[in-house]
Amino acid sequence: MNQPISITAIASISPLGFSPETIWKNYMSKAHLFTIKDNNLVAELPNDAREEIEKLRNSNNKYKQLDDSVLFGIFSARQAVKQADWNASDNFGINMGSSRGATGLFETYFESFLEKHKAETLSSPTTTLGNISSWIAHDLQTKGPEISHSITCSTALHALLNGVAWLNSGMCDKFLVGGSEAPLTPFTIAQMKALKIYSRLDTEVLEVSNEKYPCQALNFNKTENTMILGEAAAVVCLEKGKTNNALAVIEGIGYGTELLEHNASLSTDAKCFQRSMAMALGDSNPEDIDIIVTHTPGTIKGDLAEYNAIKKIFCNKIPALTTNKIQVGHSLGASGMLSIEMAILMLNHQKFIDIPYLEQSHPTKISRIMINAVGFGGNAVSVILSK
Repeated sequence: MNQPISITAIASISPLGFSPETIWKNYMSKAHLFTIKDNNLVAELPNDAREEIEKLRNSNNKYKQLDDSVLFGIFSARQAVKQADWNASDNFGINMGSSRGATGLFETYFESFLEKHKAETLSSPTTTLGNISSWIAHDLQTKGPEISHSITCSTALHALLNGVAWLNSGMCDKFLVGGSEAPLTPFTIAQMKALKIYSRLDTEVLEVSNEKYPCQALNFNKTENTMILGEAAAVVCLEKGKTNNALAVIEGIGYGTELLEHNASLSTDAKCFQRSMAMALGDSNPEDIDIIVTHTPGTIKGDLAEYNAIKKIFCNKIPALTTNKIQVGHSLGASGMLSIEMAILMLNHQKFIDIPYLEQSHPTKISRIMINAVGFGGNAVSVILSK
């Protein structure tokens, strides 16, 4: 890190809700937020959050043609910029990523094409990946650089890496970064099922939410894959240096890639995670990390690979481990920024959000938290936050 970078605002919309108070309350409840949709376990936005998205959709005729992933991003960006007290004239940069982009809209348009053998007029501009950042910039009326990208499930944290790079370059003073994902569509869920990583647990577990979790992320003894998809968007506002209004300070960032034996696999000891965590730590003492918010999607191999990498880097002094996927599932490209939000909440509330079924020591202090994300393609990112 050339210099510390402050996170001066964070906003999200997810199954946890969209207000900081509600989000924290749901974390404290320890209950999972999964429901059944078309006979599949999913994590959907709650009714009040969905109402906010529909209000946004109907507030502008142009917005009626946009995918949920774009609207989730616009909604969260508005809240974050308001919280940070940024103005359009600041011409801040925007980098909003997505693993899938306008999935629901694309599936709708493609179904229409198969039926009519003719594409709808707006099928191209409303389903391109750049659609998210460009519409956020339009909505906020800023004239800074606009970037969209997809690097599968580490997308949001790669957006953060890019924002930090722009700030360190001196080309921008402020950057809005994050991820948005609306993956609860038939084809997307079918793809996860084809990989045999989606949860098959009996839906009766939904009736005992405080005792059993359909997604068993960080359960290293599970005998089947338990990943569940969730929808979400989360964004943060980045500013140079340590500001007076900082919610958290980025102390370290790291990234790593590895050669893969299979398109959707990691090495058994996740070498990409070893590289990203070591880079983020730099010359600092690994024992200074109090908590790791893991990526752990709830798959047997994915969870174990990350844990093996953590053991390699931290040896006998493994920090407390946690994840929000046991409550909200995996929101693909947005998941890393939801983990950043979880870390910021723990830092500011000075309370550890534990995993009920994971036996481990809880931290006696919360000063520094590492956040991990990785995606198909062996691309890992690690970020260290402090208060």
